Amino acid sequence: MQIDGNRGGRWTARTVWTALLLTLSLTAQAQDSDANGKSVPDNYYRAELVILERIVEPEAVNEKMANRKVEPTLESGEILQTVDRGGVTETTLDLAPRSDLHLNSAVQRLERSGRYRVLMAAGWYEAFPPGYEGTPLRVAVGDWLSGGDTREIEGNITIDRQRYLHVDVHLNHWQQAEGAMSAPMPTEQGQNEAATASQDNAGNPGPAANELTARSSELKAQPNGIEARQAPAAAPLELLTWIRENRRMRSEEVHFLDSPTVGVLVFFKKIEASE
Repeated sequence: MQIDGNRGGRWTARTVWTALLLTLSLTAQAQDSDANGKSVPDNYYRAELVILERIVEPEAVNEKMANRKVEPTLESGEILQTVDRGGVTETTLDLAPRSDLHLNSAVQRLERSGRYRVLMAAGWYEAFPPGYEGTPLRVAVGDWLSGGDTREIEGNITIDRQRYLHVDVHLNHWQQAEGAMSAPMPTEQGQNEAATASQDNAGNPGPAANELTARSSELKAQPNGIEARQAPAAAPLELLTWIRENRRMRSEEVHFLDSPTVGVLVFFKKIEASE
């Protein structure tokens, strides 16, 4: 995937990511004693997920996905993180403090870079035994899009385990469609003016005026009356990019899944009883 006029920048960003991920992976073993000697379940991990947005103009994105069909987001009742219209954050997980996360150093670097906007950084403890089938975790972060009544980045992230851990990311990055607002219904005053303008020189109503009068009668019979303007229809959204990827994970390694505008950092720390 490429960004128009920014191929070199794309490679530079990849180089930065590679260096960052290598540094984090090499230091993973030296961090994170968390269980404090307490008894912990088998196959117990701290899962860490970071969602970020790459700062880039939408016009620079090569992928033309505005007309792509998108399946509705699954609603499982489990929430990783959602932010409503008023800015209230919700989750159904018992999240660890952000300062405890191994990825916290990466978050700080990304925020300082000015190239990325970190939208979510979350971690929690959970047992992931072999055969574990996870529930899709709801995500809705980023700017609020009033026309679509949603956050700009939304979808699900699911964690499963066969022999290895797998993370399945289904995230959509939406933007407001341009020129999609419906025209308001003419008011009664506007219709009367139009009818007057359509009279002939003798003051008799012409065909256009008769049509407007009939239309006015129909509208007055409606429950809301003609005085109220029709509320503009919500402007539909169009897809900018998405992530559709299922990746096998190894614990103690940092993984990066991305599209041209959205990225997800993933890290699993296995918690041993000896810790």
